[in-house]
Amino acid sequence: MTRAATKLGIWMDYEMAHIMEFNANVIETKTIESKFTLSDKENIMHNSNHEMHNHEQHNQEGYFKQLAEIILNYEEVILFGSTSAKDELLSKITTDKRFENIQVCTQQTNKMTEKQQHVFVQNYFSNL
Repeated sequence: MTRAATKLGIWMDYEMAHIMEFNANVIETKTIESKFTLSDKENIMHNSNHEMHNHEQHNQEGYFKQLAEIILNYEEVILFGSTSAKDELLSKITTDKRFENIQVCTQQTNKMTEKQQHVFVQNYFSNL
């Protein structure tokens, strides 16, 4: 991703995030996946719910940490998606002083195609 961009859109749920830099109406997308997959969940469920919860929690923390490190490189960020994952990430980063000069907002959306995500990010930052 280019370093000239200061605006970032992240469509996310608990399984993956689409990272979209907004730079002069050009959007570049990168995908990050959570390490906790549906097949992991099914395998662990057969063993123990407690084990599954611990495994899921550990992987989710790593997923959110990876996204937070990306956000640190931008000035304005919109987190959007159909689950509460965006709200959980926002809650985690708002307590971290490193993010106090970064404007991070959330918006609830439906599930979107990649093209719809690009249009959303473009519209969001064009209307600011």
